[in-house]
Amino acid sequence: MTKFMVLYRSAVSARDQMANTTPEQAQAGMEAWMAWAAKAGDAIVDLGAPLESAAHVGPGSTAEGAAQVTGYSILQAESADELTALLNEHPHLHMTGSSIDALELIPMPGS
Repeated sequence: MTKFMVLYRSAVSARDQMANTTPEQAQAGMEAWMAWAAKAGDAIVDLGAPLESAAHVGPGSTAEGAAQVTGYSILQAESADELTALLNEHPHLHMTGSSIDALELIPMPGS
C-alpha cells in the first residue's frame, strides 16, 4: 500500500468556515464526512484535521500564509488511480471553490 498526504483546499479558511456555519450545517457536514469515512474504511490512516495558515517562510523572507490549504488527511491505496476514485466522492468537493491535492509519501532512503 502507498500512503498519500491529502490536502483540502478552499477559498475560505477553515476557521471562517466553522465560524460562519450553523449547528445544523456543521452536523450535516460532519455526517457527510463520517459517511465518506465509513466507505473509505481501511484507506484512512489518519482522518486529519482542519488547518489554519500560520506563516509562509522562504529564504530571506517571512510572510503571513494564504488560507488555501484548510485541512489534511493521510490515506493509503494500491495506486494513485484507486485513491483518485475514492476522493472523487469526497464531501469536501461539494463546497464552492474547493479542491483536493494528493501527494504520494515517498519512503526515505535507508528507512
